[in-house]
Amino acid sequence: MLKIFLMILFMMPLCFFKNLYWMVQNLLFMISFLFVFLNYYSGSWGSISYFMGCDILSYGLILLSFWICVLMLMASEGIYRNNNYSSFFVFMVIILLIFLYLTFSTMNLFLFYLFFESSLIPTLFLIMGWGYQPERLQAGIYLLFYTLFASLPLLVGVFYIYSELLYLEFLLLFSDMINVLLYISLIFAFLVKMPMFLVHLWLPKAHVEAPVSGSMILAGVLLKLGGYGILRVIPLIQSVNNIYSWYWVSVSLVGGVLVSFICLRQTDLKSLIAYSSVAHMSIVLSGLLTMTSWGMSGAYTLMIAHGLCSSGLFCLANISYERMGSRSLFINKGMLNFMPSMALWWFLLSSCNMAAPPSLNLLGEISLLNSIVSWSWISMFMLALLSFFSAAYTLYLYSYSQHGKLYSGVYSFMSGLNREYLLLFLHWFPLNLLILKSDVCMLWL
Repeated sequence: MLKIFLMILFMMPLCFFKNLYWMVQNLLFMISFLFVFLNYYSGSWGSISYFMGCDILSYGLILLSFWICVLMLMASEGIYRNNNYSSFFVFMVIILLIFLYLTFSTMNLFLFYLFFESSLIPTLFLIMGWGYQPERLQAGIYLLFYTLFASLPLLVGVFYIYSELLYLEFLLLFSDMINVLLYISLIFAFLVKMPMFLVHLWLPKAHVEAPVSGSMILAGVLLKLGGYGILRVIPLIQSVNNIYSWYWVSVSLVGGVLVSFICLRQTDLKSLIAYSSVAHMSIVLSGLLTMTSWGMSGAYTLMIAHGLCSSGLFCLANISYERMGSRSLFINKGMLNFMPSMALWWFLLSSCNMAAPPSLNLLGEISLLNSIVSWSWISMFMLALLSFFSAAYTLYLYSYSQHGKLYSGVYSFMSGLNREYLLLFLHWFPLNLLILKSDVCMLWL
């Protein structure tokens, strides 16, 4: 694992050479393919060291981090074209990738906490440095304070665990600690990061103000840190979780339905996709906390699938924004006449978003439905509404933006670029290809 880390580390000087962003991008592609071919998941804990290790859970999320970071560089053409501090931008993406890589590969709970929090800093720089409106300052403060408010108890919880057990290695954290305060302090930071309904307000705000790269990494990887953290600490707090999990699950499911209603009245493309992320992560959280193998495997699958699908939708929203100069659905109408070939990609990624076969989202949602209904059949009502309305707002997004009469203020015509089609293909293709290797998602349990 250290060899991959050193590869990324030695790429940092390349960021500061003029017009060498393409080199960084290609090298990152190369490293991600190397990571696949090195095939770390040989056993249940394929590659273990004292500092960095990798099981399948880490493997999938590290690969997702590499992939999304490469695509972020590919999507941010405007930054290079206008020379808007492009070197510093590439540097920030590399720093963020290093923190994410270390978060997912570390074997120690304290180091996990350290890198989990560190990933906030480059994200904040991306939002406040390359965001669109002056409100990005407020969005950055929201992001900072929501995360820090929740994660301070987590740090205290980590120190308490160390004082009790005298070790913090993930492999050994199987002693069940029956302590309600510890349970809340350990799980709350991850619920905010997911984000769970009621502590989700930072997410739409951050998404709307972030540049396309910020939105992609937020939706693609940073929301998955919460799920990953819960999966890692849950063996410590199993018995307390069995008592209190109904509360989080019920808030998530009801919240998911309410957020779906909010989606149906959004007029901002990015805002709609951001709220749909909250709805998807609510079902992931519910599946996780049922503590069944179906639920955990389904949550892992849907986290990977949502990372690719949501990131692709943000790319599409940005492509429309660059053409029309607005993200409003009232102006982005009739795009089928304006950019016919882009409408195909809207259709493909929207259908993945509503879990149509053969996407990985379908596998994840079926597993999660299994686990949540077997946990409590009453949840079936909310799940039915959630599934129906998630299809409804995705159809609303697709049909409202692609059909109808073209906005009369459009004064120029430009179809998609090869770079954009490649970018969208690299989101959609792995998402549908991974269904063929779905057994991996069940292997890590």
